[in-house]
Amino acid sequence: MPLTVHQFACLSDNYGFLVRDEASGLAACIDTPEAGAILRELDKLGWKLALILNTHWHPDHAGGNEEVKAATGAQVVGPGEVTRIARLDREVRGGDSVMLGETRFEVIESGGHTLGHIAYYDADDAVAFVGDTLFALGCGRLFEGKPEQMWDSLQRLAALPDDTRVYCAHEYTASNARFALSVDDGPALKARAAAVFAARERGEPTVPTTIGLEKATNPFLRAPQLAERVGAAGQPDYKAFAAVREAKDMFRG
Repeated sequence: MPLTVHQFACLSDNYGFLVRDEASGLAACIDTPEAGAILRELDKLGWKLALILNTHWHPDHAGGNEEVKAATGAQVVGPGEVTRIARLDREVRGGDSVMLGETRFEVIESGGHTLGHIAYYDADDAVAFVGDTLFALGCGRLFEGKPEQMWDSLQRLAALPDDTRVYCAHEYTASNARFALSVDDGPALKARAAAVFAARERGEPTVPTTIGLEKATNPFLRAPQLAERVGAAGQPDYKAFAAVREAKDMFRG
């Protein structure tokens, strides 16, 4: 039976995700950006929370762990770095798997934004929860990792099937699109940016995206094709990525 995904806005620009394995009726939350919002949504849905699946340690991703666990009894699963701010019941890393009822989540190493960042991939339902590694038209800042690590992480995600639905943790797409247009004038990006701006004007979310759409339009995944435009012609792919990331960090558009 399929996995149901319930998405909702919280904090200033985060998304919360509750997922339910329909075979067992068990639910999980992906990160805990805002405990109160998560508990309200669970109550509204009538879902039983079994797991908290953390992607990384930042407070807008793991800061609600203790409150949600206390209210629901859910087991907390995540990378070891989460213990910097909250307790874990199970530590996982790339190559591990986590079962929610009959739904299997593959744990994918995706460090770079933080060193121990991970993503959760459900192949049967073609969904990936990527935290702050990959965004719609963007990627996370390198707060702890190096460009080569982040590039490798993005390549692991890009290797997923093109129809994989990608649930990233923030609504950053309009600002990401403005930057993307500064380094890429391709027709696919222009069309997507126009659709993004229109959706945001209507108050509509731009998440989820898909792996195929990101490969076609995301400047961070397309860094090797943009190398000349960002002054990295002839450089290794990860250095082209680093140049795009540096340009984004300096962008004020």
